[in-house]
Amino acid sequence: MDFHYTEEQRALQQLAGRLFAQRFTDEHRKLFRRGGDAYDATLWAALAEAGVLGTAIAPAHGGSGLGLTELCLVLEEQGRTLAALPLLASLVLGALPLQRFGNSAQQTLLEQVGNGRLLLSAALEEPGANPLEPETRARPMAGGWRLSGEKTCVPYAAQAQYLLVSALTEAHGARLFLVPVGAPGIHVQPQRSTSGEPQGLIHLKDVPVGAAELLGASPESAARALEWTLARAHVALAALQLGVVSEALRRAAAYVSERCQFGRALGSFQAVQHRLADCYMDIEALRSAYLRAVWALDAGVESQAEVLAAKWWAAQAGHRVTHAVQHVHGGLGADLEYPVHAYFLAAKQIELALGGATPVLAAIGRELAGDAVRPFTGTQES
Repeated sequence: MDFHYTEEQRALQQLAGRLFAQRFTDEHRKLFRRGGDAYDATLWAALAEAGVLGTAIAPAHGGSGLGLTELCLVLEEQGRTLAALPLLASLVLGALPLQRFGNSAQQTLLEQVGNGRLLLSAALEEPGANPLEPETRARPMAGGWRLSGEKTCVPYAAQAQYLLVSALTEAHGARLFLVPVGAPGIHVQPQRSTSGEPQGLIHLKDVPVGAAELLGASPESAARALEWTLARAHVALAALQLGVVSEALRRAAAYVSERCQFGRALGSFQAVQHRLADCYMDIEALRSAYLRAVWALDAGVESQAEVLAAKWWAAQAGHRVTHAVQHVHGGLGADLEYPVHAYFLAAKQIELALGGATPVLAAIGRELAGDAVRPFTGTQES
C-alpha cells in the first residue's frame, strides 16, 4: 500500500504554499495587523483565480472535486505562514456541509464560494455548551422555524453572508440551518480573539428560517449533519495546527543554530536539543493522528475516536511546542512583535477551538468505555 501523496495532491500543496509564502511574509503580517482588515482580500482573490478555493467543491459547481485530504493540505500551508484568510470558516465549516447535506437551491451558493465572491461560516460554539448539544433552540412555526440563542467565537461572523447555525429542535434533536447574516433577529457583536482572527458573538432572537433552509434531505441525513460537520472541523483544525507547530519548530531550530552563548551555538547544548527533540516527537504524533483521521473520513470509515485523537494532539502539541519554541528564544520569545509570538497565539486559539484538550480527552474516554473503538490492526470476529 502506498501512503505517499499523489502528484496532484503535491502540486496543490506546493501551489498553495507558494501563494501564501510570496504574500504573507513576516513583514507583511505586521503591516496587515496594523491595517485592521479582516482578511487579505488580495491573496483571497489570487487563491480563487488559481482554483484553490474550489478544491473540495464539486465540478458541477465550478470546483475541482477533490476531498478533505486535499483541503487539509491547503490548511497546513496556511498554518505555516499564518495567512489571514477565512479558509477554515468558509471552505470547511460552510462549503463542505452545504455540499454534502444542502438542497439544490442551497448548493447554488457553492460556485460563488469557489470564485471568492461569497463567504460562509458556522455558528457552532456556545458558552459552556458541548457543540454536539447546542442550547440554541429551533421552535417550529408555519413554513419553518424560529431560532433563539447565543453563539460565541463565530469566525468571520461579520464578513460572512451566510451562517450554518446549530440548534436543538424539541422533536428531532440537534440540526443545522443555513441562515443569512442579515436575517431579522440576528445581532453580531465583534469579539477579540487570541490570534487576531475576526470573530463574533451572535445573538439570535426569533430568527425566522424557512423549512428549506434545514440541512439534510431526509430525517436521517439531517440528524447526521452537525456531527459530520464537527468531525471535519476537528480534523481541519489539526491540519492547521500541524502547519503552525512545524513552522514554529523550524524557526526555533534555525535560531538555536545561529545564536551563540558562552562561545557556543545554543543548539549545541544538550538541554536545548532535548527540548526540541520532544517538540519533534509531539509534531510527529500529531501528524500520525491527523493522517489517520483524515484518511478515515475521506474513506467513509467510522472514525469518531480517531477524529477526537487528532484534535487532542492538536491541542497538546500546539501548547507544548509553541511554549518550548518561545522558551528557547529567551527574551525574544516574549516580544509581541517577534514572529514566534504570533505562532504561539495561533496555536493557543486552535487548541481551544471547539473544545480544548480536557473535554476532548473525556470524549475519547467515553468512546473507549462504550466499546465504540475498533482496533486499527488485527482481525475481528465476524
